Amino acid sequence: MLKITKAIFILFALTITGFTPLLAQHNHEAESAHATDSHTEEGFQAGKFVIEHVSDSYDWHVVSFGETHISIPLPIILYSKNPEWHENKSFHVFMSSKFNHAHSAYKGFQISHSEEFEGKIVELDSHGHEIGKPIDISITKTITGVLVSVLILFWLVFSVAGAAKRNKGKAPTGLQNAFEPLILFIRDEVAKPAIGDEKYKKYMPFLLTVFFFILINNFMGLIPFPPFGANVTGNISITLVLALFTFGITTINGNKHYWKEIYNPDVPWWLKFPIPLMPIVELSGVITKPFVLMVRLFANMMAGHLIVTVFVSLIFIFGSIMGPAAGLGISPVSVAFSVFILLLDVLVSFIQAYVFTLLSALYFGMATSDHH
Repeated sequence: MLKITKAIFILFALTITGFTPLLAQHNHEAESAHATDSHTEEGFQAGKFVIEHVSDSYDWHVVSFGETHISIPLPIILYSKNPEWHENKSFHVFMSSKFNHAHSAYKGFQISHSEEFEGKIVELDSHGHEIGKPIDISITKTITGVLVSVLILFWLVFSVAGAAKRNKGKAPTGLQNAFEPLILFIRDEVAKPAIGDEKYKKYMPFLLTVFFFILINNFMGLIPFPPFGANVTGNISITLVLALFTFGITTINGNKHYWKEIYNPDVPWWLKFPIPLMPIVELSGVITKPFVLMVRLFANMMAGHLIVTVFVSLIFIFGSIMGPAAGLGISPVSVAFSVFILLLDVLVSFIQAYVFTLLSALYFGMATSDHH
């Protein structure tokens, strides 16, 4: 019971530390906007705050003290489509701090506030008008989160592999003791039943990699301070790439029986002629399988972050509508529900990593199964 209480207290502290800087920054921006236009009353915009928290960015905000914002700048790498305007230099590399928190232009580039390109880097002409987007290969917050998770994954894998060699024939200890049951679980409960005892070894490296990559990033997203909290698996671009890996491996390894069941399935002839109804259905299934993988992981991990930010936003919504006392009164309930969702997300992190790995293994098994 004491351990559970400590865990709840730590999550409570992390929730407060993680969201207070973001709210402080948002409130400061709202006050600046209000000062600019005295005729416009702009309160706390919950929707904008929630979307800004879960979306990608060009820097990593740490904390705010009044009007002072501390952020970790990230590299901006752009390829200009208008080299004449940029002194015949196509590539431009600089740090995101040059944008001064997205309020100024630098070298003819700016983070757009227009409806069409909101939050994206755009090129400007000599009059300061937006003329389009450059090719943007910048190291954003999400990409930084991916790189950090890959380094952690490499460290864990090599540490466990080294410990396994040193402790050969002995009981596992430390990291090996934590990882070995998970590895055996993926092998015995996922790969073998789904793919088969004779073929599973070929796919184990990918299945273990994707399982631990998703699991690590899910956990990192629950810690709301750098270099964690990037919401990597809540970014649909990341889940798309993972799903495409599964799709590529399934397509390349599909055997003759697998493709026959797609283009010429064993069904009554009138389901294939004159309209190839079943082949169309089977072929659409080839496309929907990776689509389901992509959306399932993205939606579940995004939902957890959205719910937490919505609960935290309630404090400031009540405060702006009914006064500071109302915000203070609702804060215990709001934080309690936020902590509950964070605890639930720990379980969801395991489940989503398991489901993605299991479905990938099932697709591999379907593509390589023999005709019975």
